[in-house]
This record gives sequence, structure tokens and C-alpha cells, in this order.
Amino acid sequence: MTDAIGLQTLEQALNALTTRISSLREAKSAYPADPRSTLDAALAELDTARELLDASVRELRKAPKRSGERESGSQRELKLLRQVFRTFPIPVVVLDASGVVRRISAETSRMLGSPAGYLIGRSFPLFVDVSRRAAFRSHLTAVQQGGQTATLQTRLAHQGRAHTVQLAVTRLTMPGEPQEMVAVMILPLEAQVAGPPHGPADRSDATLVMAAARRQELLSRMTRLLLDEESLRQPVTVTRAARLLAAEWADWVIADVVRDGMPKRACVLGPSDKPVAQLLRLAEGMNPLTAPAVAHVLTGGSGVVHEMLEDDRLLGDVPGGPPLLRVMGAASVLIVPIGGESGVLGALTLVRLRDREPFSLADLGLMEEIGAHLGLALRARRSFQTRSRAADALRTSVVPRSLPDIPGFEAAAIYNAGSSPVGAEFYDVFRVGDGWGFALGGAAGKGEEAASVSAMVRNGLRVLSVWETDPGEVMRKLNQALNAQHNGMFVMAVTGFIKARRIRLASAGHHPAALLLPDGGVRFTAGGGVPLGIAPEAEMFTEELTLASGQTLVFYSDGLVASQNELGESYGEIRLADVLARCVAQSPAEIVKTVEEDRHAFSGGRVWDEIVILALRVV
Repeated sequence: MTDAIGLQTLEQALNALTTRISSLREAKSAYPADPRSTLDAALAELDTARELLDASVRELRKAPKRSGERESGSQRELKLLRQVFRTFPIPVVVLDASGVVRRISAETSRMLGSPAGYLIGRSFPLFVDVSRRAAFRSHLTAVQQGGQTATLQTRLAHQGRAHTVQLAVTRLTMPGEPQEMVAVMILPLEAQVAGPPHGPADRSDATLVMAAARRQELLSRMTRLLLDEESLRQPVTVTRAARLLAAEWADWVIADVVRDGMPKRACVLGPSDKPVAQLLRLAEGMNPLTAPAVAHVLTGGSGVVHEMLEDDRLLGDVPGGPPLLRVMGAASVLIVPIGGESGVLGALTLVRLRDREPFSLADLGLMEEIGAHLGLALRARRSFQTRSRAADALRTSVVPRSLPDIPGFEAAAIYNAGSSPVGAEFYDVFRVGDGWGFALGGAAGKGEEAASVSAMVRNGLRVLSVWETDPGEVMRKLNQALNAQHNGMFVMAVTGFIKARRIRLASAGHHPAALLLPDGGVRFTAGGGVPLGIAPEAEMFTEELTLASGQTLVFYSDGLVASQNELGESYGEIRLADVLARCVAQSPAEIVKTVEEDRHAFSGGRVWDEIVILALRVV
């Protein structure tokens, strides 16, 4: 069929072609074990379809142009030919010299799952499998220059649909076009549909509402994850966020964070159903700055979306190898910054493969919001870490990591912070002159200010004990220093100096110590006095004890005896004495543990205030 034909003949030939293609489809379904004969016949029909298009073009060339006239017969024929193209029974695409889609038949739109006209202006090679794009571009150039028809088997993918097809590429000269075009006829050999059913993409209001609901659900889940206590306490914020995105929204997720002014790769997650372990390791070792698109987002601070991937070097090259995106089999890429007040804190890169729907502008908006939330979470975690380190430093300043060995004594202590993030209770054991000193106490109140006052008192006791041999004098001078601060806080404390088996005690409003005797008897020291910081000349109560072998002196904080049970009853010193009476044969470590376990059982595990127990036993 080489000569120009009339419209009636063209319509008859087109109807016959439609009937034969329908028969071929039925044959393919009925005889799947013999695809070769069906394929050969389908390729012959492609040649027939090409000749019909050539004949249609020649009819268009014959139509004279007459300006100012009413619609002529040739113009009506032009409309008819356009309608014939749109309803052509096999997928056909018309490309310009650069491969951009200029015309597309309804059958092609249906096959690729896009609305009519949606793909016009898009680069057709983007739909071709990455491994065959270079070959397709070469065929495209050869057809334009030589005029010979070329065929190529490849895969086309778009909107979650993947088709193995045979392409027939032929040169086409179209009236009214300043340059020659190329017609691509597509023969599907097999199709794989993921997600929506085969047919035009559903753009109904209900579908759009469901898509918006899915995005909102993802944002809500991400927010809950980022506000979780574990995300604040542990360095897992970025990794947990990446795992959620990999499970819900992308095939590959790469997270980069800025540390010490330089971007570092934090994590790389790939498809769990594919053997990608080696590629994961390669991607993890790559410098984020070698990825041009990531570097652009990090410096520019705004996200980008590549709905259909054209440049597979956006994420750089695998060391000594091809582009990373090509190895991944990527089809769509989205990159957003992790927002920060003083600059970008990192970047999130999401990659979808060719069997999934590409990223859209709506996805970009969602991920930019998630990037901002992740930035807030990272800043919150850094603030939490700073405060936590400060709390640890304060806690270390009031509670020793371990107790030294005191000649002739065994010592043990237990500390329970309770609900206080920063402790205000302290205890200590330290050298003084030719003996040893110990102290226990706490500032009234909670938080950092109370902890800092307790730390000052603890350190002041150590310093003053270098020059003073009387613990009462140490407490008086410390009281004067505390009153000079005018901070309105007071401290209950007890300190003692040990020399041989003699202990001299000084109390400033503290609970009396309990003395456990070898026969099971328990008696309490005097205790008392005025807390430090209340008055410049406050009285400190002092007493001296001489301990015998096997006797144990137990000091405790107000948090122990003030603990309450469900009835509101206090633990108290009477219950403490009963428990200590059962601890005659126990070591100091066992005694403090037994007392704390009994208190725990009494109060049902509830702790409102800090608890300190210090035991000293003469060996």
C-alpha cells in the first residue's frame, strides 16, 4: 500500500486492521504456549499500521490551504485523520527530533495508565527501561537520518505499569510541522500491573481524598514516632524515620545528616525482597557531596522531585562503576532537606523503582513537611542530650561513682533518683587529715538549682575539711558561705570525721543515724540542728560515737522515711528499725539493698523523692 488512498478506503483498511488485531489478541490468550506465530503476525500488522499512517500523511499533504474560507473538505478530512489517530487500535506515539512526545493515541495513554494528553511534552525515553535507553536513542537518530524503520524490544514503565514491548520506529513528515517527526508503534508482548487495575489512572474525587488521607496518616505516624521517648534518648531518630518511609513510601531511602559542618551518610535502606546487600554497603560508603542533587538540596534548602528520571547521575556514581540510580533501577526520585533554624541539618532521598507510581508534587509537599518535623526532632534531641549531659554532670557532682576503702570499715551506699531528672541529694566519703570523712544531705527543692547547691555543699565540705578537724566548725563555715549567696535555699546535711573507731558527727537539720548493734538492737543518734542557709549563726548539733566491732551506722535521706503506701502511711523510722534488726549478720551492701527492697514493697514501687542510704560497719 504505497499510493495515496481516499478516506473511505482508509477507513475500511483501519476497520480491517482493528478486526485482525482483536483476533491476534484472542489467539494469544487461547494459545499461550505458541507465542511465536502470534508475534510474527503482530509485527506484520505493525508494518500495515505504518503504511496506513504514511497514506494518511499523504492525504494531508494533498489538502490545499485557503485562508478566510469556511471549513473546507480538506479541513474536515484533517479533523477526521486526527480522530483516526486518536482512536488507532494499537498504541502509537509521535515524537519530535529530541524524543519529546508531541502526539499520543488514546490506546497509548490507556496502556501507560495516564489521562489523555497527560504525557504530551514528556521525554519518551524516560519510559524506556534504563538499560535500553541508549539503544533507543541511537535507533531514534538512525531513523531520523536514514529514514529506515527500526525495531527494538524493551520494557516501558509508567504509573506502576511495566510492559515488555516491541517498538517500531519510523520517520514521519507531518504537514504544518517545521521538522520531521518520528512515529513509534508499540506492540505489547506482556504486561505487569502493580497497584491499580489496567486502564486509565483513576483521578476521581474519591481517589484523591484517599491519597490525601494516606499522606495525612503517614505524617501522623511520623510525628508519633519522632515524639517517642526513645527517639529523644537514643541516636535512632533518623534511622527510625527512614525505616517508616522505606516501609510506606519508597523502595530506597537514603538519609544524610550534617555533623561538625559536613554531611555524613546516616543510613541507607533498600528493598527487603531483593538481594541488595552489596549495593547497600556501596551506597553507605559514598560521600553525600558526590551526589549533585543531594548537594543542591543541602546548599539550597529546598526540595526537588524528578517524577520521571532523565539524569541517572543525580546521586553520583558507584565507586569505580556506573551511576547509583542506574544500578538501583530507579524511575523516580525525591529529595528534601531536613530543616534547621540556622541551616539545613541534612537531606532525605527517596527512590521509587519502575514498577511503582512516580513521585508527584503532592509527595514533595508531604516529604518537605516530614523533613521539617525531622529537623525539629533532631534539634529537640540535641537539646535533650545537652540537658541530659548537664544532668549527668550535676549528678556526678553530688553522687560519687564508687566509695573508697576506709581502713577498719566496710562502706556501701544506694541512690534512687526517683522522679527527679537532676538529683538534689548527695553523699560522699573522702580523706581528711589523718582520717576519713563522710557526708550525706540534700537541698530543699528539685531541679538544677537545687542540685547545684547540693554540689556546692558537698565540695565545700571536702575543701573545708582540709583545714578543719572539727566537723561542726566545717558546717558553721559552710553555713556562713551559703547564707552569703542569698539564693533562698537551705540544705539538711550530716557529716562525720572518722579516726580509728571514733566518729565525730555534726548535724544540720538532718535525720538521726541508726546504729545497728551485734545483738539486733537499734538505737538512733541525736541528729537535729538547724539546716544550712537559714540563719548566719545557726546552731549545728554535734556528738561523738565510739563504735565496737560488728556495729553498723546507717544514714538515710528524708525520701526513705517519708515514702508512703497506698493508705498514705509513711515508712518512718520505726519500720526502718524493724528492718535493720533483721540485718545483723549482713554486710553494708546487703543492708542497704534489704532496706530499699522493703521500702519498695511498702510503697508499691512508687518513688516521689530521692532516696539515699549510706552504711558504715566496723570490721
